[in-house]
Amino acid sequence: MKTKNLIPENTISQRSAAKSLAFSALLAMTPLAMQAQADTELLGSSLTPVGAEKAGNTDGTIPEWNGGLLPDQGVLQSDGSMDNPFKNDAVQFTITAKNLDKYRDRLSDGQIAMFERHPDTYKMNVYPTRRSASYPEAYYQATKTNPEKVQLTDNGNGLNQLANGVPFPTPTTGIEVIWNHMLRYRGDSITLPLSQVVAETSGRYKEVTKETVWHFAPSITDAGDNKNLLFFYKSKVLSPVRLAGEVTLVHEPINQVEEPRRAWKYLPGQRRVRRAPNVAYDNPASGTDNLKTADNSDMFNGAPDRYEWTLIGKKELYIPYNSYALYDKNLTNDDIIRPGHINPDLVRYELHRVWEVEATLKEGERHVYSKRTFYVDEDTWQASIVDHYDSRNQLWRMGEAHAIQYNPKQVPWLVNEVFYDLNSGRYVTNGLANAIKEPLEFGVMASKSDYTPAAIRRWGK
Repeated sequence: MKTKNLIPENTISQRSAAKSLAFSALLAMTPLAMQAQADTELLGSSLTPVGAEKAGNTDGTIPEWNGGLLPDQGVLQSDGSMDNPFKNDAVQFTITAKNLDKYRDRLSDGQIAMFERHPDTYKMNVYPTRRSASYPEAYYQATKTNPEKVQLTDNGNGLNQLANGVPFPTPTTGIEVIWNHMLRYRGDSITLPLSQVVAETSGRYKEVTKETVWHFAPSITDAGDNKNLLFFYKSKVLSPVRLAGEVTLVHEPINQVEEPRRAWKYLPGQRRVRRAPNVAYDNPASGTDNLKTADNSDMFNGAPDRYEWTLIGKKELYIPYNSYALYDKNLTNDDIIRPGHINPDLVRYELHRVWEVEATLKEGERHVYSKRTFYVDEDTWQASIVDHYDSRNQLWRMGEAHAIQYNPKQVPWLVNEVFYDLNSGRYVTNGLANAIKEPLEFGVMASKSDYTPAAIRRWGK
């Protein structure tokens, strides 16, 4: 695939040529403390407070970031729906299999393969680019201090401390970009019901609905000095009836090589809690018919130790963005699920700058994916597109994240993620909440006692 607007690996970010060269020279000849100080000074000036390029691109198709959506833009309704602040935007053009060659430079290999796999039905409606991402002021201030204090440990498998802001707002390595994705802001805690759908090639599908809850370390009242805690997570199956009451509990460390993830399951038929098998790496994700691995959830999660992470650079890519139509509470799953892919008339694509990171399986390590290519949005640090290659190094799956700005909480949020099997034509999507008439809930505090095996047994009942 051709690439465009790439930056060298030893460049911090794409800037004007003169400023980029001067800054790179400064970094090469100063100690770490001065480098961190220089990074900090860029945040809020030529860079946004989270490290994206503030300026637009040269041809004006990507605008300048001007603060994103304010809390009163994108009003939340009592049934959980959200007003689309860009509902009056018109489609600028549509990419199809017929005009694909014109846009290849701004598509990933996996996106291109979707047009080739479904030439008659797959399309991408491209809208004006809206840089809607915004965060609370406290998050900006925390990010500004991170270049001076947050460092990688254990060969990139952990951090010396939990970062409350973006840990590496001006990354120089691929693993730093991935940590920015895994630690991106999600409101400290989230409670949400959602559904997971496995779609067959015919368009028929199976649905599982769940209630899920995350509490990140800052929202745990008695987390103490556990510096390796990232979050607690639990989910309870609501339907179908045969699975209702099944609960999964996860204790998520930051460094999962030093301290592996711990997981439990409560099975209502047995009325007991059991330690779950290894919910990590390439073990199949629960209820996905082997269409998704455990570390595919949230596009990528868990220990990064089995891969070499290479920062290729930055490029402009058409990615899902401001996907308010997919969050419309008037829609049903029947409106969204189509044979081969979700309904393309409901998907909004925009041109954005992304960090391109290539993950290559280390010699001697095992994983069903020999290579993954990540495209991470510069404004949200959300992995937006991920291409997956099998053991023969053949393109196998494409993952796609559909995001919105969830206001008034100022949380860039993942509406749903879809993983397409390019061989079989089947897919799995997780996060659909259209039929659920209640909003997400952010910012609720919790105790460690809410995340014990005994607690999930009570919750399952």
